[in-house]
Amino acid sequence: MTPNLTGFYKMVSQENMDAYLQALDINIALRKIVCLLKPNKEIIHDPDTGHMIIRTLTTFRNFNMDFTLGQEFSEDLGPVDGRMCQTTVDWEGNKLVCVQKGEKENRGWTHWLEGDLLHLVRYGCGQGRGRGKRQERIR
Repeated sequence: MTPNLTGFYKMVSQENMDAYLQALDINIALRKIVCLLKPNKEIIHDPDTGHMIIRTLTTFRNFNMDFTLGQEFSEDLGPVDGRMCQTTVDWEGNKLVCVQKGEKENRGWTHWLEGDLLHLVRYGCGQGRGRGKRQERIR
């Protein structure tokens, strides 16, 4: 059975974000702003339908993903890097895995829970895995 990630999470740590953004060719000014942000994350997950909404909330800009697991959709990454991609999100065991196909190859992320900690590892752009973030469930 897959976990239900529904909850509200606050960031407790972040690693290697600048290197990841640099690999995406994000300009230095925006990279500096993003690295200072402490985003909250709200996840709404309906296990019966596979529908998910993931909201990343910051004082600078908010980002919403609204999708059904296993179904490819067009994702506007404008708030992040101005690109469009074809995205598929699905479970691999107890991990939520996102594959993004577009201008930047081998891009995506993985989410999983350990206790009340929601882990996020981003990967892509020839940088391998390891751009991590941890958020604690607060409700």
